[in-house]
Order: sequence, then C-alpha cells, then structure tokens
Amino acid sequence: MSTHNLVSQAVTNSTTTGLKAIGDRLFASWFSRLVYAQIWEDPEVDIEALQLRPGMRLLTISSGGCNALAYLSRQPAEVHAVDLNDTHLAMLALKKAAFAELPDYSTLLDFLGDASQRQNAQRYRRYIAAALPVSARQYWEHRNLWGTPRYALFTRHAYRHGLLGRFIGMGHVLARLMGGNLGQLAKATSLEEQKALFERHLAPVFRHPLLRFLCHRESLLYSMGIPPAQFAALRADASGNLPALFESRMRRLACDFPLAENPYAQQAFARRYDTDNQRSLPLYLQQAHYHTIRQQLGKLQLHHHSLTDFLDERAPQSLDAYVFLDAQDWMDDTQLNALWRQVTRTAAPGARVVFRTGGSASPLERRLAPQLLACWHTDPAYNRQLHQRDRAAIYGGVHVYTKRT
Repeated sequence: MSTHNLVSQAVTNSTTTGLKAIGDRLFASWFSRLVYAQIWEDPEVDIEALQLRPGMRLLTISSGGCNALAYLSRQPAEVHAVDLNDTHLAMLALKKAAFAELPDYSTLLDFLGDASQRQNAQRYRRYIAAALPVSARQYWEHRNLWGTPRYALFTRHAYRHGLLGRFIGMGHVLARLMGGNLGQLAKATSLEEQKALFERHLAPVFRHPLLRFLCHRESLLYSMGIPPAQFAALRADASGNLPALFESRMRRLACDFPLAENPYAQQAFARRYDTDNQRSLPLYLQQAHYHTIRQQLGKLQLHHHSLTDFLDERAPQSLDAYVFLDAQDWMDDTQLNALWRQVTRTAAPGARVVFRTGGSASPLERRLAPQLLACWHTDPAYNRQLHQRDRAAIYGGVHVYTKRT
C-alpha cells in the first residue's frame, strides 16, 4: 500500500467529520513526504524506560531512524522499525548502509553528523548506493527539476531539510522578523547564559501578536508532524493558551539542559550538530557506540506497515519492548483499542511500552477497554521523571507501561 494511503488510514477515523475531515486530508498529503530527517524523541530516555538489555526483541516507529540505530547499542536480539511513511524508512536505510559501508568512524561522522560536505555525494555513490534496498535507492537517486539527486541533501546540511527542518528554518526567519534571534541561543556556554539569552532573544517573540496568531493556525504545525487530533489535545492541555504552552516547551529545550549535551537544542538553535564535541551528538553518532552498532546492524529490520498490521502478523509473546513515539495521539478509540489488543497478545511477560503525548495525560487511562488496561501497569511519578529528562522537550508527557506477569 502507498504511503499516502497508509497515512490516510491512520489519521482518518470516527472523528473525521466537518472541518477536521479537511484537515485530516491535508495532513495526510503533507505527511506523505520526508518529515523528520532526525528524530525528536530522546532514545536515552527510551533505553532507560524500557530497561533495554541484550537479547530483547523490540518494535519501534522508524521516524528519522536515529532511535532504531541507538537501540542497537544495547545489543538486542531484534529491532523492527515500522513506519507508515516509506520516506522515513528510506532515511533509516541510508543511515544503516552508511554504518555498514563507510570505511571508518570519521567518515561516518562527516556523512551523518556534519552532513554538509561536498565529498558526501561521492561517498554515497562509492560506498552506500549499492547497499540500499531498491526502493530506498530509487528514493535517494530521484532528481528534482534541476537534476539534483536527493542524496545531495547530505552535502547541504541534511537536517535542515524535511518538513520539520524547513519549519525550524522558517522559525528562525520569523523570530528575526519579530525582533528575536534563535541563533543567539547557540552562543551560550552555561545554563545561566542559556536562560539569559532565552529571555533576551526568544521570550519576547511569544508576546508578539503575529506569533500569537500563528500559534492557533493548526495547518502551520503539520510540518512538525502534528495532525489535527493532536492539535486538539494540545489546545485542551493549554486551556486555549497555545502561545504560553509553546513558550514553556521552548524554554525547557533552551534552558533545562546544557546546550553542549543536547543534540536537539543544537539542531534547533545552531541548526547543526557540534561534531567536535562527542557529548553533543545523538547517541547513535557517538564514537563510543560505533563498533557495537555496526556489529548489530543485522538485527535491524525495516517494515512499511501500520503498527497494528505489523503486530497482527507476530506470534504471541514475541516482543519485549515497544516504542510508539506519539502515534497514539492520532488514534480514535477504535484504533487505539485495536492496537493494544495486538500489543497485549504479542507482549512477553514484563514487556514494556514507551510513548509520548502532545498533552500531559496518557490516553490509555480513559480510553482503553478495562480488560486491556488491567493487563498493564504504569507509575505516573516515574513517568514525570522520564519526561523531565527528555532533552527534546517538545512533548507534554512520556509514559511507560509494563505488562503484568
């Protein structure tokens, strides 16, 4: 099935009526292209939440693929990366092939970390192209009207591309127009400086009438992967004051974690990774994990399916860990319960599920059928601790559920 049809099925549900139906169709069209060149969920939090250890069998949504590769650092038995959007699977396939085929860590960091060197086009052709699945190679070698292949993104700051990358770039431009400057935050050398620069260069932007108007235009947030159903949850969580909610989350990203140790803040404010500082790199690109991830690549399998359809084909008790990102925010009650019937069937005793939510509340407590919910346990206090440690800082909640034994 095509990406557009899979995304349409995911966002079109019992709530798709009236104006929301138009929004759902627009989002499905928008989300059927490359949205995330890198993920915006902290896999270090996932690894802790899942208690990920050697030999475990894991299912994750692919997104930009950084998470699936990061999990390999813990030597699982299986990692299944599932996504509705085959462009995200093409991104993961390219990153996987880069690990497998580029000759050393330094070259890998040039290609996937710096992602802007002219030599990367030649590296793609020499090392990576032949190792890609046919569909992924067709995607990366497609040429635009000017004859430029897609793999040239890695000669032009790849993470500034995709819908979210361009959205961040637009945010920099808009902030300047409104008297702010996102780039100034990248100059901070301490948490105190980060807070001072936020107050000087970004906080005033959230008081600007134009930004307050734009915050309520849900179609502008499609580039962040926020569908209409999730936008409604955000608005409810904000009690209607979306500018204040977005300011609080941007403040967490900018002020709560040292910039030198936060790859998400690096991309948001500097629009690059600091490849000279290992602590600022995402886990999968850190040299300490390079050899382990490379040795474990055979454990990683890619699947163009919905979560529920993939799980429907799995044997009972065949998985130990699940990473759903924020996918459940898209679902109505029917879709959510269908997913968790398969999760409960395929989960081994003690299996764990971790997911994010746009709002602060877990959807399971009020929407999951009681007989399914009774099979699982969660600790809200622990969930809040996980959320506070998530350096991406864009979600309202991180939740982990453990299957009762």
